Amino acid sequence: MDGDAAHVRTWQAGLGRNSTLRTLILIGLLACAASAQENQTPCVVTRPTASMSVPHVKKPRELNTDPKSKTWSKSKTVWMSKDCSKTLDYPNLKTEIRGFWSDADLYLLFICPYETLNLFLPPQPDKPRRGLWDRDVVEMFLGDDWENIRHYREFEIAPTADWIDLAIDLDHRGVNRGWRSGWHVTARIDEKAHVWYAAAQIPLKSVSEQAVKPGTRWRMNLYRIDGQGADPQRHFLCWQPTCVVNRDPNHVPENFGTLIFTK
Repeated sequence: MDGDAAHVRTWQAGLGRNSTLRTLILIGLLACAASAQENQTPCVVTRPTASMSVPHVKKPRELNTDPKSKTWSKSKTVWMSKDCSKTLDYPNLKTEIRGFWSDADLYLLFICPYETLNLFLPPQPDKPRRGLWDRDVVEMFLGDDWENIRHYREFEIAPTADWIDLAIDLDHRGVNRGWRSGWHVTARIDEKAHVWYAAAQIPLKSVSEQAVKPGTRWRMNLYRIDGQGADPQRHFLCWQPTCVVNRDPNHVPENFGTLIFTK
């Protein structure tokens, strides 16, 4: 009888431990599900949207990807780490963007930490690469028209210095397909530091027919697309989150930020 009782107590204790383990596993699964649901929650655009003020330099600068060089010594900085659509941050991909302008050009530098790279190979930096957005890329959307906000310019650079520039008109898709801005780009990959750099020199006249002066404001958004696999597995970062679902999170001009040209 004593042996039977001991066996029962041992079995009950084992059952208790298993029950506790199952409970802990269930709690963990529920927590993971709740976290995933939270990460899928659409964000909300707050007004006013983000702004970036860029200072003026008197003389043109040499375009390069060295943030410590004289070229970028007077630039202003903003950061990008938020998902375009969801209440989600990517701190390991936090991207630094520097900018300034001269009488002729807007200069932008992207500093992009990465974990893995997703590239078109071999590179073709001598001509525009369509579909560049299907790999790692940074993007700049710029427009000067505050009345018809549905047309603007799109500029993209990959870590390989592949590029494309596009004249976007959401109401007349496909027009101006042969448009080119005349911009200059450069890029490099620091494999040791796991950082890639992209720099752009964009002619002001490619975006606006109006003279740019201190106080001029353009509509702008900045983006980074990162990661392997299909779009649901990739990371879509926005400087100004657009907070839309079930549509392209980039082409949302009503939720762009503002680029301010200063002295």
